[in-house]
Amino acid sequence: MKRLHVNLGVEDLGPSVAFYTELFGVAPNVLKDDYAKWLLDDPAVNFSITSCCGGAGVHHLGIQADTEAELLEVAGRMRAAGGTGDLLRQVTCCYARQDKAWIADPQGVHWEAFRTFEQDGLAASSTQSSAA
Repeated sequence: MKRLHVNLGVEDLGPSVAFYTELFGVAPNVLKDDYAKWLLDDPAVNFSITSCCGGAGVHHLGIQADTEAELLEVAGRMRAAGGTGDLLRQVTCCYARQDKAWIADPQGVHWEAFRTFEQDGLAASSTQSSAA
């Protein structure tokens, strides 16, 4: 299964975690001093917030893949859309290890395609969460 990824920058993590926890009806799957992530099935989204990397607003969007085949499919679409679709292997990002590719849309919005295989030192399949 693939799921949409949304990463927002926030000024103050605490009030934002409280807001999104209430909005989504569940606590985040991952909570750090500067990062929180909700891996939701309904709607199917990997929603994360961070206070570490720039100001408030949308930082980037993405597509999370569960398998290598799905990741290669999305990276191929990135190439077809005019990006390189080159995979970066074994990247450490957002307290996880991932393979990923990046592209910018015609308006300059950054998109990533990624597959997480390790979260906080644990295999992704043994944790509740598995992405950026």
